[in-house]
Amino acid sequence: MVLVALCRSFYDLTMTEAIAFDTHRFVKRLTESGFTERQAETLAEEHVVLLNANLATKTDIAEVKAGTEALRQETKAAIEAVKADLLKWLFGALIAQGGLIVALVKLL
Repeated sequence: MVLVALCRSFYDLTMTEAIAFDTHRFVKRLTESGFTERQAETLAEEHVVLLNANLATKTDIAEVKAGTEALRQETKAAIEAVKADLLKWLFGALIAQGGLIVALVKLL
């Protein structure tokens, strides 16, 4: 029963909402297969650490979505700024072209 308490307390302290991993069952099956309790517990602890380190949580996904949305807004603002600059240069060029045509017509 000490093993169950140890595994459950470790599970409660380390496992977040990422995935349900039954450390008690894991340790029990390993000990039934010939592992010592200490080996099985250590292996279970390392599995939990690996799972926690490599799985995305809902918080991680929400942060990525927020970052993506911020990047989308920045990109949209940059496109609008470039569009305004392009229109400014285009109208400037049209006015300059019109002035050049008028000047050439007067010279001829």
